Amino acid sequence: MKKYNVAIIGATGAVGEEMKLVLEQRDFPVNRLLLLASRKSVGKEYTFKGEKIAVQELKEDSFKGIDIALFSAGDEVSEHFAPLAVKQGTVVVDNCKYYRMHPEVPLVVPEVNPQDVKWHKGIIANPNCSTIQMVVVLKPIYDAVGIERVIVATYQSVSGTGKEAIEELKLQSEAIAKGEAIEVSVYPYQITYNLIPHIGSFKENGYSSEEMKMLEETRKIMGDQNIRVAATTVRVPVYRAHSEVVHLETREKISVQKARDLLSNFPGIKVFDDPERLEYPMPLFAEGKDEVFVGRIREDISTEKGLVLWIVSDNLRKGAALNAVQIAELLIK
Repeated sequence: MKKYNVAIIGATGAVGEEMKLVLEQRDFPVNRLLLLASRKSVGKEYTFKGEKIAVQELKEDSFKGIDIALFSAGDEVSEHFAPLAVKQGTVVVDNCKYYRMHPEVPLVVPEVNPQDVKWHKGIIANPNCSTIQMVVVLKPIYDAVGIERVIVATYQSVSGTGKEAIEELKLQSEAIAKGEAIEVSVYPYQITYNLIPHIGSFKENGYSSEEMKMLEETRKIMGDQNIRVAATTVRVPVYRAHSEVVHLETREKISVQKARDLLSNFPGIKVFDDPERLEYPMPLFAEGKDEVFVGRIREDISTEKGLVLWIVSDNLRKGAALNAVQIAELLIK
């Protein structure tokens, strides 16, 4: 089997560390793994397949001999370094938002639109975490009966913001338990014992950038500019895994049982839905797992052609690192 030289950019971040873990767990055919980050992280060591690898500083000539680069270091890094990597013969899988809506960059979820990998010009974008888990679930239903409209509310964990947010939730929880004053720095308000209906920047239409991503990215991934999507995205005091309640309005009526059968037989989805036994997906249940979990499947009694779904997935796995590695797996096929 051919092996590939792979680089992770942003290797010391929450997603970067998960990318390394996923590459190892899925036995991706790595010949050499290069871990790249900012100067302050140089020398930090990680173990990959029993070998210790030291983090190196990301530089403009870092990509010589690299076949695939997994980027997760922020928009400014992607904007500057991704084109440089492509010029050096590297294919970039970018986890940041900078290239997602670029018309010449595929936006790929392998279970949904794997064919789009074929028209890449050196850069392939990884979608937003909340969009990924939703479109995986939309796909089998869309193919069967079409989808007119999606109303989604997300409950997004702090790991979606990064390591600093994880630490802030931990420190705030400890301080409150001890009766001490808390510090607020990552989010505009205390996150512990609170919900913040604000992810990203607010737009003139009243929606946040995170909410608009779910509209724009869904249309691009599904290849349908007519799907209507309205999202409300909320940050919740959960360490890991995003949850979503999704109301679908389909073009043709579909029964709950038919929807359950379609979802049960679709790759990457696990139906966990038995309310009588109190069985439904939760963040604690999904943490560290690759699947998108679906439960609370029921008719939307407010509309004739409607379904309601509860969707949970690990945002660092399927929502970021796993999806990126799956794209890399498509590339080497």
